[in-house]
Amino acid sequence: MSARTPLPPRRLVRSLAGQLFLVQVVIVAAVVAGGAVLAYLSTAGRADDAARRQVTAVARAVADSPTVRDAAGAPDPTAVLQPYAERVRVDTGVSFVTVMDTAGVRWTHPLPEQIGRPFLGHIDWALAGETRSETYTGTLGPSVRVVTPVLDERHRVVALVSAGITVQSISARLRGPLLALMGVAGAALAVGGIGTYLANSRLRRHTHGMGPAELSHLYEYHQATLHAVREGLVLLDREHRVVLCNDAARELLGLEGPVEGRPVDGLGLPDALLAAVSGDAQVRDEVHLTAERVVVLNTSTIGTGLGRVLTLRDHTELQALSGELDSVRGFTEALGAQAHEAANRLHAVVSLIELGRHREAVEFATAELALAQRLTDRVVAAVGEPVLAALLLGKAAQAAERGVELTLTPDSSIDDGVLPRRLTARDLITVLGNLIDNAVDAAITGAAANPGPPEVTVTARIDGDHLLLRVADTGAGIDPGAVDDVFRRGWSTKRDGRADGSGHGSTTGPGPGPGSGHGRGLGLALVAQAARRNGGTVEVGRERGAVLTVRLPLDRPVREGAGEHERVAVAP
Repeated sequence: MSARTPLPPRRLVRSLAGQLFLVQVVIVAAVVAGGAVLAYLSTAGRADDAARRQVTAVARAVADSPTVRDAAGAPDPTAVLQPYAERVRVDTGVSFVTVMDTAGVRWTHPLPEQIGRPFLGHIDWALAGETRSETYTGTLGPSVRVVTPVLDERHRVVALVSAGITVQSISARLRGPLLALMGVAGAALAVGGIGTYLANSRLRRHTHGMGPAELSHLYEYHQATLHAVREGLVLLDREHRVVLCNDAARELLGLEGPVEGRPVDGLGLPDALLAAVSGDAQVRDEVHLTAERVVVLNTSTIGTGLGRVLTLRDHTELQALSGELDSVRGFTEALGAQAHEAANRLHAVVSLIELGRHREAVEFATAELALAQRLTDRVVAAVGEPVLAALLLGKAAQAAERGVELTLTPDSSIDDGVLPRRLTARDLITVLGNLIDNAVDAAITGAAANPGPPEVTVTARIDGDHLLLRVADTGAGIDPGAVDDVFRRGWSTKRDGRADGSGHGSTTGPGPGPGSGHGRGLGLALVAQAARRNGGTVEVGRERGAVLTVRLPLDRPVREGAGEHERVAVAP
């Protein structure tokens, strides 16, 4: 749902915000109502206690009055006590003050017609000399009353006094505080409701009015989508810790186990890739090499420094296909050059024949044929593996066109069928093709410093349980301090940076040179990656120029996660 889409009114209650609003309103109302009830009960209890204390004090004061004691023995107690009781009732604010004889017959009452009638209530404990209170329904309705005895000089009970306050009067006293309490409760409910509404309005905007089920489904769709896309996706927080890493990213980066919550510098990423990921600058379509893959990296910042989003695309297959295409293009160019040379030679032979120099024509034709056939026979006889043989012949033609002599050492020998299936033709082309291309560049570049014609020597043979591929050139060689750098993506000593970074450390980079197409510093980096992927090693040495030796095991499983020191060594 778009963030600008208005929320339909009928979905308000079903939305998460609407449901939370109703729940919070109910909670606030329950809390306020509970508080009001507790406050009312507490206030009512205190009012009841106050009423009992008040009527007890009034009843004892009347019972201790000499007027009441003297009137109890008079012929007409009512005449004396009725006015007195009414004055006390009015002055103290109680509902009634009743004086009675020991039989319970009233001498006083707020209602004169009730005088002479029996008292409604319990008087037994008063006759026993005790003062007690009770709630009883009398002529004035339910009331809180106290009955206390009137004692003479000999401490004999001569009369009884009862004072009371009706429940209605007590309730009237509570009406004011109760109204104030209800007002406070209503205000609290209103404030809580408004705050809840505002909070949930904001929540509704953030959730786009979706309910819990929709949010749950959206999360499931989100997770399924992230893990289904073929592009790698990594989310980092502001401390560069991994928030999310989908399956494609795990595969591209070679990550195992849980990575969420781990710092990105603890994932074992290559230094160049880690620097690009951890930097502040955004990266656009930058090529990097992992342990076994070529990936294209893009980064962007989330919000105002909240984190970073990394996307990774797998270019391993594309890079390999590009290398194969470059090799085919090189073969085509070599065939074109050979066809051009053959045409020139044929014209020379024809011209000699036309001039009547038949013997010279035959000698020239057979000499040129023997030279070309000798290299072909040497390669075919030594290398039975068709892919390597075709590659060597094509690279020899390319090197000859550029003025470099490519030779195969006498000890080279590989029978057809000895290479394991897991050692693919693509990896062989990547390794040997890039090594030869760099060696040819180095030989051409170092021709001015070294006497003699530029040469490249190739050795391809089975050495025990390894396939050994060695390429030597007559260039300037590789500085031992730059060995690790030549296998890093993007390293180059060429000023224009078009090659991969070597001419083996002289003036070119470890790149393929012309005709290879693995630009941007990928040539020797791909060699190291292919060797590591197949459990092999790369050694760097020096003879007349640079010597690079790759050893690939024939009968050992591929090693996982080979480190830098496992794949690169420097020969003395």
